[in-house]
Amino acid sequence: MKLMKKKILIIDDDLDMCILLTRFLTRNGYEAEAAHSGAKGIEKFVQDGTFEIVICDYRLGDKKGIEVLEAIKNVDPNAIVLIITGYSDIKTAVEVIKSGAYDYITKPLVPDEVLNILSNISKGSAIKNQPAEKLKKAGKVSEELFVQGQSAQSRTLYHQVEIVANTNYSVILYGESGTGKEVIAKTIHNLSNRKDKPFIAIDCGTLSKELAGSELFGHMKGAFTGALTDKEGHFEMANGGTLFLDEVANLSYHIQASLLRVIQERRFKRVGGTKEMPLDIRIIVASNENLQDSYKKGKFREDLYHRFNEFSITLPGLSQRKDDIPLFADFFLQKTKTELKKTINGFDSEVMQLFVNYSWPGNLRELRNVVRRAALLTTTSTINKLTLPFEIIAGNEKAEIFSYEVQQKTIQDTIIIKKEVHLKDTAARAEYEAILGALEQVNYNKSKAAELLNIDRKTLYNKIRAYEGNFSTTATAD
Repeated sequence: MKLMKKKILIIDDDLDMCILLTRFLTRNGYEAEAAHSGAKGIEKFVQDGTFEIVICDYRLGDKKGIEVLEAIKNVDPNAIVLIITGYSDIKTAVEVIKSGAYDYITKPLVPDEVLNILSNISKGSAIKNQPAEKLKKAGKVSEELFVQGQSAQSRTLYHQVEIVANTNYSVILYGESGTGKEVIAKTIHNLSNRKDKPFIAIDCGTLSKELAGSELFGHMKGAFTGALTDKEGHFEMANGGTLFLDEVANLSYHIQASLLRVIQERRFKRVGGTKEMPLDIRIIVASNENLQDSYKKGKFREDLYHRFNEFSITLPGLSQRKDDIPLFADFFLQKTKTELKKTINGFDSEVMQLFVNYSWPGNLRELRNVVRRAALLTTTSTINKLTLPFEIIAGNEKAEIFSYEVQQKTIQDTIIIKKEVHLKDTAARAEYEAILGALEQVNYNKSKAAELLNIDRKTLYNKIRAYEGNFSTTATAD
């Protein structure tokens, strides 16, 4: 079955970027339009009403990308929003994912990466648009294989999963963004006696106060403006199985009260309905903040917390289970090789050492994205460090020397429609810009630049010589 191309809105205050990206997407079969500020982008999205995907830069002249994201989600909770950000802004990337972004795209933009993400969205929508009954039979909107870690921390985690899986206990999953909370929830479901029933997940962070009741409990035709047909909610779709509420602390106090009643009574009504329906459901919730602290601060209902807190599991961050990094990296590489139809024989040993030394603030999600991007850029038999983002090579927060202006220039040099630029040059160009940025920051003193880049002076000299002819600057002696 041929998948329909989506209508895309590009929001960026860089006019050249808007023109280039719009032309590129149009040539690849998408319908694309652009807006040159956050406010104009939101206005265009509201007035048009047919955009299904929004690609928005995080740094806009009048707004932050996260503000645009929230405004668009308030208008249409189902809108797919991609945020463009720099690799040195990985904490920003984590923030936008938590706020409801579908994914983030890192600078410099790579043609195949953009198309690959859009293709995955189109394929995923073919599943999401199925009727509710088919969703029930499928048990989950999207099915994703995973690998079980072998470190001591991972073994402890999966031991807890095995203990609670065969019960009907409600479970709270704690963990940083990107640690795999939904995967663990799905694992609990698959090991339980509900495994043949639906597993339905919902991100509470994307629910607006006005539509949360409808999304959770469904609604009847005419219940409110825009309710043109009857609609099943997530509770109804999950009946008999497991409902996973991600980022549950983001639910409004009013919805928390409705949720408490449903859990206590094991019955619910659709919004605008009069008929109560029985409910047989297991609830697993996830949060990256301690719900006990939240109820003490008055942000979360204490009685609802105790309903959920029959068992809790804390997922360790990737930095706490470094022994698993090679296993996870290889798993993501195998999946990406299949997806890209490329032959790659693993990672250079230097790359794996860099992976182990890095802090991974975005956890498994960040590792997956780094591996996917590196595989896309790789033109050799193995993945080498030239395909990695700079802060992983640098190994610390000093990667912030990637100024926004340098990133913008790099984007324009490697931007999508310049066919003469090969993918293998992209990483080298980014590294060149990083070195240049560091030298400019310390008035071209090589020793200070090497310290800023967290590399030794000899390595810096070697890199400068490697770029000789293109490296048009003068560095002072020590």
